[in-house]
Amino acid sequence: MLNRFIQKAPENFLTLQHFNQLKAGRRGFMAGVLASAIAGVQAQTQNPPGAGDVNILNLPAHTKGLGQPVAARPYGMPSEFEKNLQRRESPGLTRVGAASVSFAPLQSLFGIITPSGLHFERHHQGWWDIDPSKHRLMINGSDDSLIKRPMVFDMDEIMRLPSVSRMCFIECGANTAMEWNNTAVPTVQYTHGMISCSEFTGVPLITLLEMCGADVKRGKFVLAEGADGSGMTRTIPMSLIQNGEVLVAYGQNGEMLRPENGYPLRLIVPGIQGVSWIKYLRRIEVGDKPYGAKDETLHYIDLMPDGMHRQYGGIQEVKSVITSPSGGQVVLQKGFHSITGLAWSGRGKVKKVDVSMDGGRNWKPARLEGPVLSKCLTRFNTDFVWDGKPVIVQSRATDDTGHIQPSYQALRAVRGGRSIYHNNAVQSWLLGENGEVKNVQVG
Repeated sequence: MLNRFIQKAPENFLTLQHFNQLKAGRRGFMAGVLASAIAGVQAQTQNPPGAGDVNILNLPAHTKGLGQPVAARPYGMPSEFEKNLQRRESPGLTRVGAASVSFAPLQSLFGIITPSGLHFERHHQGWWDIDPSKHRLMINGSDDSLIKRPMVFDMDEIMRLPSVSRMCFIECGANTAMEWNNTAVPTVQYTHGMISCSEFTGVPLITLLEMCGADVKRGKFVLAEGADGSGMTRTIPMSLIQNGEVLVAYGQNGEMLRPENGYPLRLIVPGIQGVSWIKYLRRIEVGDKPYGAKDETLHYIDLMPDGMHRQYGGIQEVKSVITSPSGGQVVLQKGFHSITGLAWSGRGKVKKVDVSMDGGRNWKPARLEGPVLSKCLTRFNTDFVWDGKPVIVQSRATDDTGHIQPSYQALRAVRGGRSIYHNNAVQSWLLGENGEVKNVQVG
């Protein structure tokens, strides 16, 4: 959408060559890209002095004729003027697209729900479009004493059970991973875009376990297994399952799951890193101890300063980010602007978000937009009058358990600088005199 006051980030036309130039330190390149973007917007929006606005004076074609008939697009599509709003793979991040990430365009989204077609992707062996009539979910125990009635469910049997719908966020444990030591990528889509929020519909996993006669006291864990080629498996504590939060889901945002999001069946584990949200779910096994699967012993572990690895630290801690203005955007005019962003916590509700305009020296409370839900994205905003001088904008979230989003200094004091996962440090954006917004680190 054209905005006369804020120019969109340039990821719409960045290439691998551009990223390599940025990595090499050619900062003048970015300035040239942004200057071209500004010139293009100005050419589109300015009228000759003294002339009226042609968009008012001239009656447009859409006011004088018939539009498209109903159901011209049986499945609704965005406007052609929104074609640059896309999830994007970061150039050079991985060698194989089937084992890569696409990032959600946080800078251009409204509210808290991520459209299914813009939901971020993370695959370890590529995505599949599985025939639901042939898909099965098996539930068994690691031994016969842990489950009385091992069962196999087809999709029809699952979908006829009483269902629930719940809004919650999903965040990859590696979100913001490239920023641990210094600024690495220019825009919020690439710094924080491995997060999305949807309404999921399905059956509580505890319901299925009870149908199978699972021993949920001695069976303290389950192993969730996916049907894709990576053989993705994760240990889920029974303590997360017993309250009904964990879902075996088939619906997302009012429709069936998209294939890239796990169609026809996916595990939903609110508040826990996305790797535990097993796609193409085909098996649940009840056990009495953690399973030590590959992606919880070799990957998705946190390297601590003493050289030890922290395992099973799946909770996504309280976090926030300003999405506008954000890196790569250009503020085109001085005066009033609305600062907006997103906050979330895997422990519960966002209680408050504070915003700083001076790099963290002073903070003021932002407004939280409703609804404010547990383990769900929360939209915040605040007013800002820009006088044209450089400012560093930051946001800092606090959840209802008392956890406060840390500065980089505080996070590194505990975690060191060699980690990959669970970076929830305060993000800083530098708004320069020329209106260009850059990714910086402060504190």
